[in-house]
Amino acid sequence: MADTTFPESPYRRILFCTDFSENADFAFQYAVDAAARRPGCILYLLHVVPEPDAQFWKTYIYENDNVDQQAKDAIDAKIAETYLPRLPESVEFRTHMCIGRDYLKILEFAKEEQADLIVLGRHGHSALENVIFGNVTEKVVRKANCPVLVVPLPAPSKKTAH
Repeated sequence: MADTTFPESPYRRILFCTDFSENADFAFQYAVDAAARRPGCILYLLHVVPEPDAQFWKTYIYENDNVDQQAKDAIDAKIAETYLPRLPESVEFRTHMCIGRDYLKILEFAKEEQADLIVLGRHGHSALENVIFGNVTEKVVRKANCPVLVVPLPAPSKKTAH
């Protein structure tokens, strides 16, 4: 009979990155599964507001009060609605939001928090982009100092099987 005990996992700090797309929402389950199987693991959720969007918000802030807080509240509400209900109580979960170049911020955060694994949904809007994952994902895969799990959406026939 095979030994069913596993050695201690090297993955103690898992970084899940989201833009709240269907791809990211699907990839979240993989991040949760990886964290839940590793007692004491921390699952980080990172959302990066891209710099061009941030520039728009900086201009908009001068015209309206509390825009920063409203944007943060909207992101917190999205996290509470989309991700928190799918999270087992046993998983330590931390969220972070920042503004900047998405792939650079992901790499910086992964380094600062000493992430052992980065989980991303695979993106792409054209056939060519799908081949090379998507700009952000491809750059993170090439430049990360830790393993990166890239999760594609299931094929249409597989979606209905769940």
